Amino acid sequence: MTDTNQPPRRRPFAKRRLALLGSVAIIGAGVMLAGPLATGHFTESAFAATPTAQSEQGPRGFADLVSKVKPAVISVRVRIDEASDGNVLSRNDELPDLQPFMNGTPFEKFFRRYGNGNGPQMQGHQLITGLGSGFFISADGYAVTNNHVVDHAKSVEVTTDDGQTYTAKVIGTDPKTDLALIKVDGNHNFAHVDFETQMPRVGDWVVAVGNPYGLGGTVTAGIVSAEGRDIGNGPYDDYIQIDAPINKGNSGGPTFDVNGNVVGVNTAIYSPSGGSVGIGFDIPAATAKQVIAQLKDKGTVTRAWLGVQVQPVTAGIAESIGMKNAAGALVDEAQPDTPAAQAGIQAGDVITAVNGNAIKDSRTLAREISGMSPGTSVKLDILRKGEPKSINVTLATMPGEQKQANASEHENGSVPGLPHLGLSVAPADQVAGAGSKGVVVTAVDPDGPGAEHGLKSGDVILDVGGKSVANVSDLRNALSTAKSDGKHDVLIRVKTADNTHFVAVPIG
Repeated sequence: MTDTNQPPRRRPFAKRRLALLGSVAIIGAGVMLAGPLATGHFTESAFAATPTAQSEQGPRGFADLVSKVKPAVISVRVRIDEASDGNVLSRNDELPDLQPFMNGTPFEKFFRRYGNGNGPQMQGHQLITGLGSGFFISADGYAVTNNHVVDHAKSVEVTTDDGQTYTAKVIGTDPKTDLALIKVDGNHNFAHVDFETQMPRVGDWVVAVGNPYGLGGTVTAGIVSAEGRDIGNGPYDDYIQIDAPINKGNSGGPTFDVNGNVVGVNTAIYSPSGGSVGIGFDIPAATAKQVIAQLKDKGTVTRAWLGVQVQPVTAGIAESIGMKNAAGALVDEAQPDTPAAQAGIQAGDVITAVNGNAIKDSRTLAREISGMSPGTSVKLDILRKGEPKSINVTLATMPGEQKQANASEHENGSVPGLPHLGLSVAPADQVAGAGSKGVVVTAVDPDGPGAEHGLKSGDVILDVGGKSVANVSDLRNALSTAKSDGKHDVLIRVKTADNTHFVAVPIG
């Protein structure tokens, strides 16, 4: 399902600094280091005036909760040994060399030790170390973390709360939700935690535990600030926003409710300064539970597929077709030989509900369909030329789901990308809904040259310097040819959801 021809929509975090919390690879977000640490003091009167009021609002303290859940939380360390040939979006390249403390100050040594989590660089190769967090979900050593923490790791080690270190292996990853499942080798009986079965309410207490800046076993508390946040990371964005302080290194760590159940998995923060400003984003427990179950069972995630290109219904569109409210997903095209086309879905239809569940926009439709199993029969409520209709559709498997996951690696395990432009790419014919020509931009560093020149995730690069490109090798060869010709910039032709145009980008 592809969201095309969208009018400009407000993406509240698109132009701001979003940081993934692990000190490892970025996925469409800028990674920043935190500034100077600060502490604050709270008095007892700040929470409740009377014992009765306190018992209604939440616990007087979190010590009992922390002692219960903290043994299940782990620090995750990954290592990548790759040739420095531009094939890897290097953790060191992605983390700016910021130094908030003046040389010679007492904090300089601390910052150099914990500030970026990167290992030493070696000539010709990079020995890269990344730090993140995670938590056990079973006594036999299955643990949850973020995809961007373990992505392309050559080795994974976890350290438990009691200081024991174990080797772990990656069972499966899901880049679309930024989740990963790892398993500690050997027979052990680990403390573990459960996912909460209900969404928290805005205002509920939460406690985050993790490994910020390599400082394992760090506990912070706050509340749920908002739900259903879209941070521009993809069609499955549905984040819980919390104000419990979380920082780089917290990636993959759990956020608990007052009952000790996991309500979310820490994955990103909004931070103009690099440190926590009280705006963090968690993958909801319901999403994590569903994805992790598939990863444990099959090692991959298989999503159902409808086969439509859609866009949100704006106020102008709603008025033009006689809708009272701007809601639903407007079908631009039912792709040929897809479940939607076979069921009679047409361009111009507005999908308003799936199995009776209201569809707010195209993102809601994507999440609703992808959460089902291929082969499921669903009832779609639609508006066609102002008339309500119901259509039954049998969903298929999203094409290229497994192929796309495998296509993100070359034979040597490297990430296909253009690090000097801050881009990750993949052949268009291996990305569902991208067509058959060109190379798709799959991730963009918002602070990189590519973003500065207007390139976005989902754009298709058709040719470089007048030469057609069909894969990553073609792309790199065209850039290399232009560079050998003495050019500093090269003209690329890009197809977006709206049009095709040319962009001049630096060769590097």
